[in-house]
Amino acid sequence: MPAIDIGRIAVVIAGRRAGQKVVVVDIIDKNFVLVTGAGLNKVKRRRMNIKHIEPLPEKVKVNIPRGASDEEVKEALEKAGISLA
Repeated sequence: MPAIDIGRIAVVIAGRRAGQKVVVVDIIDKNFVLVTGAGLNKVKRRRMNIKHIEPLPEKVKVNIPRGASDEEVKEALEKAGISLA
């Protein structure tokens, strides 16, 4: 499994939001990360187990600071031309 870094785009593989793309905003500990859909899909900002997400295979990464707000993530995604839909 590829490394999970801040700004990395991943797909939720478990739970009611399975199949949705998210952006990793912060690494809480070795088991949990903070993710967001940045208002571009139905995934709200929340803590998620790393076993429930799968980073995209290609090196798609957004330059955001640790703990970035949803607005900052949305701006970075639009600037990079990346869609989470």
